[in-house]
Amino acid sequence: MAKRLNGEGSLRRRADGRWEYRLMDGYLEDGRPNTVSFYGRTQKEVRDKLENYRIRHIYGIDTRVKHTFATWSEIWFQNHQDNISPTTRENYKYILTTLKAHLGSRKLDGIKAFDIEQLLKELRREGRSDSYLASCRGMLYQIFNKAEANDLILKNPVRFADKMRSTRTAPKRKDAFHAEEVRRMMEQLPHDLLGESIRLMLGTGMRTQELLALEPSHIAQDGSMISIRQAVNLVKGTVSVGPPKSRDSYRDIPVPPSLRPCAMAIRNTEKKYIWEVGVKDQPCNPSHFRKKFREVLKQIGGVRLLTPHCCRHTYVSQMQALGVDLPTIQSIVGHADLDMTQHYLHVQDSIRQEAVNKFSKAFGNQETA
Repeated sequence: MAKRLNGEGSLRRRADGRWEYRLMDGYLEDGRPNTVSFYGRTQKEVRDKLENYRIRHIYGIDTRVKHTFATWSEIWFQNHQDNISPTTRENYKYILTTLKAHLGSRKLDGIKAFDIEQLLKELRREGRSDSYLASCRGMLYQIFNKAEANDLILKNPVRFADKMRSTRTAPKRKDAFHAEEVRRMMEQLPHDLLGESIRLMLGTGMRTQELLALEPSHIAQDGSMISIRQAVNLVKGTVSVGPPKSRDSYRDIPVPPSLRPCAMAIRNTEKKYIWEVGVKDQPCNPSHFRKKFREVLKQIGGVRLLTPHCCRHTYVSQMQALGVDLPTIQSIVGHADLDMTQHYLHVQDSIRQEAVNKFSKAFGNQETA
Protein backbone atom coordinates (compact mmCIF):
# COMPACT_ATOMS: atom_id res chain seq x y z
CA MET A 1 0.00 0.00 0.00
CA ALA A 2 1.28 3.45 -0.86
CA LYS A 3 1.91 5.86 1.98
CA ARG A 4 2.39 9.63 2.12
CA LEU A 5 5.95 10.87 2.61
CA ASN A 6 6.38 14.17 4.45
CA GLY A 7 2.96 15.28 3.23
CA GLU A 8 4.04 15.30 -0.41
CA GLY A 9 3.57 12.52 -2.94
CA SER A 10 3.47 8.86 -2.04
CA LEU A 11 5.92 6.02 -1.41
CA ARG A 12 5.22 2.38 -2.26
CA ARG A 13 7.02 -0.88 -2.79
CA ARG A 14 6.57 -2.31 -6.26
CA ALA A 15 6.00 -5.95 -7.19
CA ASP A 16 9.59 -6.21 -8.45
CA GLY A 17 10.90 -5.26 -4.99
CA ARG A 18 11.98 -1.71 -5.85
CA TRP A 19 10.70 1.36 -4.03
CA GLU A 20 8.89 4.08 -5.95
CA TYR A 21 8.16 7.64 -4.89
CA ARG A 22 5.62 9.50 -7.00
CA LEU A 23 4.61 13.15 -6.82
CA MET A 24 2.86 15.76 -8.91
CA ASP A 25 4.98 18.79 -9.78
CA GLY A 26 2.77 21.36 -11.47
CA TYR A 27 1.35 20.94 -14.95
CA LEU A 28 2.76 20.38 -18.41
CA GLU A 29 2.23 22.83 -21.28
CA ASP A 30 -0.75 20.80 -22.53
CA GLY A 31 -2.47 21.06 -19.13
CA ARG A 32 -1.82 17.50 -17.98
CA PRO A 33 -0.38 16.95 -14.49
CA ASN A 34 3.42 16.63 -14.44
CA THR A 35 3.85 13.35 -12.55
CA VAL A 36 7.39 12.49 -11.49
CA SER A 37 8.56 9.11 -10.17
CA PHE A 38 11.79 8.09 -8.44
CA TYR A 39 12.92 4.47 -8.16
CA GLY A 40 15.46 2.75 -5.94
CA ARG A 41 16.39 -0.53 -4.32
CA THR A 42 16.05 1.08 -0.88
CA GLN A 43 13.97 3.84 0.64
CA LYS A 44 17.20 5.82 1.22
CA GLU A 45 18.08 5.70 -2.47
CA VAL A 46 14.63 7.03 -3.34
CA ARG A 47 14.88 9.77 -0.70
CA ASP A 48 18.30 10.83 -2.07
CA LYS A 49 16.86 11.16 -5.56
CA LEU A 50 13.96 13.18 -4.20
CA GLU A 51 16.36 15.48 -2.35
CA ASN A 52 18.39 16.04 -5.51
CA TYR A 53 15.16 16.87 -7.32
CA ARG A 54 14.26 19.44 -4.67
CA ILE A 55 17.74 21.01 -4.86
CA ARG A 56 17.34 21.39 -8.60
CA HIS A 57 14.08 23.22 -7.96
CA ILE A 58 15.81 25.56 -5.51
CA TYR A 59 18.40 26.46 -8.16
CA GLY A 60 15.69 27.06 -10.73
CA ILE A 61 16.49 24.08 -12.95
CA ASP A 62 13.55 23.11 -15.14
CA THR A 63 12.97 19.47 -14.19
CA ARG A 64 10.31 19.06 -16.90
CA VAL A 65 12.94 19.24 -19.65
CA LYS A 66 14.45 15.78 -20.13
CA HIS A 67 17.22 16.18 -22.67
CA THR A 68 19.39 13.27 -23.66
CA PHE A 69 23.03 13.97 -24.45
CA ALA A 70 22.23 13.54 -28.16
CA THR A 71 19.41 16.10 -28.23
CA TRP A 72 21.20 18.72 -26.14
CA SER A 73 24.57 18.35 -27.90
CA GLU A 74 22.84 18.90 -31.24
CA ILE A 75 21.15 22.06 -29.90
CA TRP A 76 24.52 23.24 -28.60
CA PHE A 77 26.24 22.59 -31.94
CA GLN A 78 23.57 24.35 -34.01
CA ASN A 79 23.96 27.45 -31.84
CA HIS A 80 27.76 27.28 -31.69
CA GLN A 81 28.65 26.55 -35.32
CA ASP A 82 28.38 30.16 -36.46
CA ASN A 83 31.29 31.03 -34.14
CA ILE A 84 33.77 28.67 -35.81
CA SER A 85 35.29 28.29 -39.25
CA PRO A 86 33.92 25.72 -41.74
CA THR A 87 37.06 23.59 -41.33
CA THR A 88 36.70 23.55 -37.55
CA ARG A 89 32.98 22.87 -37.99
CA GLU A 90 33.71 19.64 -39.87
CA ASN A 91 36.14 18.56 -37.16
CA TYR A 92 33.52 19.28 -34.49
CA LYS A 93 30.98 17.14 -36.35
CA TYR A 94 33.42 14.24 -36.42
CA ILE A 95 34.13 14.46 -32.68
CA LEU A 96 30.45 14.93 -31.86
CA THR A 97 29.62 11.72 -33.74
CA THR A 98 32.03 9.85 -31.47
CA LEU A 99 30.57 11.37 -28.31
CA LYS A 100 26.99 10.63 -29.36
CA ALA A 101 27.91 7.01 -30.07
CA HIS A 102 28.97 6.61 -26.43
CA LEU A 103 26.62 8.97 -24.56
CA GLY A 104 23.80 9.76 -26.99
CA SER A 105 20.92 7.97 -25.26
CA ARG A 106 21.97 8.95 -21.72
CA LYS A 107 19.91 11.52 -19.83
CA LEU A 108 21.88 14.75 -19.72
CA ASP A 109 21.41 15.23 -15.99
CA GLY A 110 22.37 11.62 -15.30
CA ILE A 111 25.92 11.84 -16.66
CA LYS A 112 28.50 12.15 -13.89
CA ALA A 113 32.24 12.81 -13.64
CA PHE A 114 32.87 9.06 -13.43
CA ASP A 115 31.06 8.55 -16.76
CA ILE A 116 33.30 11.14 -18.42
CA GLU A 117 36.41 9.42 -17.09
CA GLN A 118 35.21 6.02 -18.30
CA LEU A 119 34.42 7.42 -21.75
CA LEU A 120 37.90 8.87 -22.17
CA LYS A 121 39.49 5.61 -21.00
CA GLU A 122 37.40 3.66 -23.48
CA LEU A 123 38.45 5.99 -26.31
CA ARG A 124 42.08 5.46 -25.37
CA ARG A 125 41.59 1.68 -25.47
CA GLU A 126 40.22 2.19 -28.99
CA GLY A 127 43.59 3.70 -29.91
CA ARG A 128 42.63 7.38 -29.94
CA SER A 129 45.49 9.87 -29.64
CA ASP A 130 46.13 12.22 -26.73
CA SER A 131 45.17 15.21 -28.86
CA TYR A 132 41.88 13.56 -29.85
CA LEU A 133 41.08 12.80 -26.20
CA ALA A 134 41.83 16.42 -25.32
CA SER A 135 39.48 17.58 -28.10
CA CYS A 136 36.72 15.27 -26.83
CA ARG A 137 37.12 16.50 -23.28
CA GLY A 138 37.14 20.12 -24.45
CA MET A 139 33.94 19.67 -26.42
CA LEU A 140 32.24 17.85 -23.55
CA TYR A 141 33.17 20.72 -21.25
CA GLN A 142 31.57 23.25 -23.61
CA ILE A 143 28.42 21.18 -24.05
CA PHE A 144 27.85 20.65 -20.32
CA ASN A 145 28.92 24.19 -19.46
CA LYS A 146 26.19 25.57 -21.70
CA ALA A 147 23.70 23.13 -20.15
CA GLU A 148 24.67 24.36 -16.69
CA ALA A 149 24.31 27.98 -17.82
CA ASN A 150 20.80 27.20 -19.05
CA ASP A 151 19.77 25.51 -15.79
CA LEU A 152 19.45 22.06 -17.32
CA ILE A 153 21.97 20.45 -14.96
CA LEU A 154 23.16 21.27 -11.48
CA LYS A 155 26.89 21.24 -12.28
CA ASN A 156 29.25 20.46 -15.14
CA PRO A 157 30.54 16.88 -14.62
CA VAL A 158 33.61 17.47 -16.82
CA ARG A 159 34.87 20.02 -14.33
CA PHE A 160 35.22 17.28 -11.73
CA ALA A 161 36.48 14.49 -13.99
CA ASP A 162 40.15 13.52 -13.73
CA LYS A 163 42.25 14.41 -16.75
CA MET A 164 43.85 11.62 -18.74
CA ARG A 165 47.59 11.27 -18.26
CA SER A 166 49.49 11.71 -21.52
CA THR A 167 51.01 8.57 -23.04
CA ARG A 168 53.97 10.56 -24.38
CA THR A 169 57.18 10.39 -22.36
CA ALA A 170 57.99 13.99 -23.26
CA PRO A 171 55.85 16.90 -24.47
CA LYS A 172 55.74 17.32 -28.23
CA ARG A 173 57.59 20.44 -29.33
CA LYS A 174 56.37 22.65 -32.14
CA ASP A 175 58.89 22.65 -34.97
CA ALA A 176 60.38 25.98 -35.99
CA PHE A 177 63.21 27.02 -38.29
CA HIS A 178 66.45 28.05 -36.60
CA ALA A 179 67.80 31.58 -37.04
CA GLU A 180 70.43 30.40 -39.55
CA GLU A 181 67.74 28.63 -41.58
CA VAL A 182 65.69 31.85 -41.66
CA ARG A 183 68.72 33.79 -42.93
CA ARG A 184 69.35 31.19 -45.63
CA MET A 185 65.73 31.34 -46.81
CA MET A 186 65.67 35.14 -46.80
CA GLU A 187 68.79 35.16 -48.97
CA GLN A 188 68.22 32.17 -51.27
CA LEU A 189 64.48 31.95 -51.90
CA PRO A 190 63.56 32.96 -55.46
CA HIS A 191 62.09 36.40 -56.01
CA ASP A 192 58.78 35.12 -57.32
CA LEU A 193 55.30 34.70 -55.85
CA LEU A 194 56.26 31.61 -53.84
CA GLY A 195 59.56 32.94 -52.54
CA GLU A 196 58.19 36.36 -51.54
CA SER A 197 55.18 34.72 -49.90
CA ILE A 198 57.39 32.49 -47.74
CA ARG A 199 59.49 35.49 -46.73
CA LEU A 200 56.32 37.28 -45.64
CA MET A 201 55.09 34.26 -43.69
CA LEU A 202 58.41 34.17 -41.84
CA GLY A 203 58.27 37.91 -41.20
CA THR A 204 54.63 38.35 -40.21
CA GLY A 205 53.44 35.08 -38.64
CA MET A 206 50.57 34.80 -41.14
CA ARG A 207 48.77 31.48 -41.30
CA THR A 208 48.87 29.65 -44.64
CA GLN A 209 45.07 29.93 -44.92
CA GLU A 210 45.33 33.71 -44.43
CA LEU A 211 48.03 34.10 -47.09
CA LEU A 212 46.06 32.13 -49.67
CA ALA A 213 42.94 34.26 -49.12
CA LEU A 214 44.75 37.58 -49.59
CA GLU A 215 43.45 39.98 -52.21
CA PRO A 216 45.64 42.81 -53.59
CA SER A 217 43.55 45.38 -51.68
CA HIS A 218 44.49 43.69 -48.40
CA ILE A 219 48.09 44.88 -48.81
CA ALA A 220 49.02 48.54 -48.41
CA GLN A 221 50.41 50.17 -51.57
CA ASP A 222 53.75 50.77 -49.89
CA GLY A 223 53.78 47.21 -48.49
CA SER A 224 53.82 48.43 -44.90
CA MET A 225 50.67 46.65 -43.73
CA ILE A 226 48.78 43.44 -44.46
CA SER A 227 45.13 43.30 -43.41
CA ILE A 228 43.77 39.88 -42.47
CA ARG A 229 40.06 39.84 -43.21
CA GLN A 230 39.46 36.30 -44.46
CA ALA A 231 40.96 32.84 -44.74
CA VAL A 232 40.82 29.82 -47.00
CA ASN A 233 38.78 26.88 -45.75
CA LEU A 234 39.06 23.31 -46.98
CA VAL A 235 35.91 21.25 -46.33
CA LYS A 236 35.75 17.75 -47.78
CA GLY A 237 38.27 18.70 -50.45
CA THR A 238 36.44 21.86 -51.53
CA VAL A 239 38.24 25.19 -51.18
CA SER A 240 36.32 28.31 -50.21
CA VAL A 241 37.00 31.68 -48.62
CA GLY A 242 35.41 32.58 -45.30
CA PRO A 243 36.14 34.39 -42.06
CA PRO A 244 39.50 33.95 -40.29
CA LYS A 245 40.00 31.32 -37.62
CA SER A 246 38.68 33.47 -34.74
CA ARG A 247 37.59 36.98 -33.89
CA ASP A 248 41.14 37.82 -32.81
CA SER A 249 42.45 36.74 -36.21
CA TYR A 250 41.00 39.90 -37.77
CA ARG A 251 44.04 42.16 -37.61
CA ASP A 252 46.40 44.52 -39.44
CA ILE A 253 49.95 43.15 -39.50
CA PRO A 254 52.83 45.66 -39.76
CA VAL A 255 55.35 44.39 -42.32
CA PRO A 256 59.06 44.65 -41.46
CA PRO A 257 60.71 47.36 -43.62
CA SER A 258 63.10 44.83 -45.20
CA LEU A 259 60.12 42.78 -46.46
CA ARG A 260 57.94 45.56 -47.81
CA PRO A 261 59.30 45.10 -51.35
CA CYS A 262 58.09 41.47 -51.08
CA ALA A 263 54.61 42.64 -50.10
CA MET A 264 54.49 45.14 -52.96
CA ALA A 265 55.69 42.49 -55.40
CA ILE A 266 52.91 39.99 -54.63
CA ARG A 267 50.36 42.80 -54.53
CA ASN A 268 51.12 43.63 -58.17
CA THR A 269 48.53 41.34 -59.82
CA GLU A 270 45.23 41.68 -61.66
CA LYS A 271 43.88 38.48 -60.11
CA LYS A 272 41.13 38.50 -57.49
CA TYR A 273 43.28 36.46 -55.12
CA ILE A 274 47.03 36.84 -54.99
CA TRP A 275 47.32 33.05 -54.97
CA GLU A 276 45.26 31.57 -57.79
CA VAL A 277 46.31 28.30 -59.43
CA GLY A 278 44.41 27.00 -62.43
CA VAL A 279 40.90 28.30 -61.81
CA LYS A 280 40.17 32.00 -62.24
CA ASP A 281 38.83 33.82 -59.16
CA GLN A 282 39.37 30.72 -57.01
CA PRO A 283 41.98 30.59 -54.23
CA CYS A 284 44.79 28.07 -54.21
CA ASN A 285 44.32 24.74 -52.44
CA PRO A 286 46.49 24.59 -49.27
CA SER A 287 47.74 21.13 -50.26
CA HIS A 288 49.11 22.56 -53.53
CA PHE A 289 50.88 25.33 -51.62
CA ARG A 290 52.40 22.82 -49.18
CA LYS A 291 53.74 20.81 -52.13
CA LYS A 292 55.34 23.89 -53.71
CA PHE A 293 56.69 24.98 -50.32
CA ARG A 294 58.46 21.67 -49.86
CA GLU A 295 59.85 21.70 -53.41
CA VAL A 296 61.44 25.12 -53.06
CA LEU A 297 62.99 24.27 -49.67
CA LYS A 298 64.73 21.29 -51.26
CA GLN A 299 66.65 23.77 -53.42
CA ILE A 300 68.13 25.52 -50.37
CA GLY A 301 70.92 23.76 -48.54
CA GLY A 302 70.93 23.59 -44.76
CA VAL A 303 67.17 24.07 -44.33
CA ARG A 304 64.92 21.35 -42.94
CA LEU A 305 61.81 20.31 -44.84
CA LEU A 306 59.26 21.56 -42.34
CA THR A 307 55.66 22.56 -43.08
CA PRO A 308 54.43 26.06 -44.03
CA HIS A 309 52.77 26.41 -40.63
CA CYS A 310 56.21 26.15 -39.05
CA CYS A 311 56.87 29.65 -40.43
CA ARG A 312 54.31 30.88 -37.89
CA HIS A 313 56.01 29.01 -35.04
CA THR A 314 59.32 30.41 -36.29
CA TYR A 315 58.05 33.98 -36.18
CA VAL A 316 56.94 33.65 -32.57
CA SER A 317 60.15 31.94 -31.40
CA GLN A 318 62.47 34.33 -33.25
CA MET A 319 60.63 37.43 -32.04
CA GLN A 320 60.88 36.11 -28.49
CA ALA A 321 64.60 35.53 -29.00
CA LEU A 322 64.92 39.14 -30.20
CA GLY A 323 63.40 40.33 -26.91
CA VAL A 324 59.89 41.23 -28.08
CA ASP A 325 57.33 40.72 -25.29
CA LEU A 326 54.75 37.98 -25.69
CA PRO A 327 51.61 40.19 -25.65
CA THR A 328 53.01 42.20 -28.56
CA ILE A 329 53.81 39.05 -30.53
CA GLN A 330 50.35 37.64 -29.88
CA SER A 331 48.70 40.86 -31.03
CA ILE A 332 50.54 40.56 -34.34
CA VAL A 333 49.88 36.87 -34.99
CA GLY A 334 46.21 37.05 -33.87
CA HIS A 335 46.32 34.46 -31.11
CA ALA A 336 42.82 33.33 -30.05
CA ASP A 337 43.53 32.90 -26.32
CA LEU A 338 40.91 35.05 -24.60
CA ASP A 339 43.06 35.59 -21.53
CA MET A 340 45.86 37.05 -23.62
CA THR A 341 43.43 39.09 -25.71
CA GLN A 342 43.03 41.44 -22.74
CA HIS A 343 46.68 42.32 -23.14
CA TYR A 344 46.36 42.94 -26.86
CA LEU A 345 44.24 46.02 -26.25
CA HIS A 346 47.16 47.79 -24.58
CA VAL A 347 49.73 47.12 -27.31
CA GLN A 348 50.25 50.43 -29.09
CA ASP A 349 51.03 50.70 -32.80
CA SER A 350 54.41 52.32 -32.07
CA ILE A 351 55.45 49.30 -30.00
CA ARG A 352 54.27 46.93 -32.73
CA GLN A 353 56.28 48.86 -35.32
CA GLU A 354 59.39 48.76 -33.15
CA ALA A 355 58.92 44.99 -32.86
CA VAL A 356 58.89 44.39 -36.62
CA ASN A 357 61.85 46.75 -37.07
CA LYS A 358 63.85 44.34 -34.90
CA PHE A 359 63.03 41.58 -37.36
CA SER A 360 64.34 43.73 -40.23
CA LYS A 361 67.59 44.41 -38.42
CA ALA A 362 68.11 40.71 -37.71
CA PHE A 363 67.16 39.27 -41.09
CA GLY A 364 67.16 42.24 -43.48
CA ASN A 365 70.63 42.01 -45.04
CA GLN A 366 69.53 40.03 -48.11
CA GLU A 367 68.89 41.70 -51.43
CA THR A 368 65.27 42.22 -52.42
CA ALA A 369 64.01 42.76 -55.93
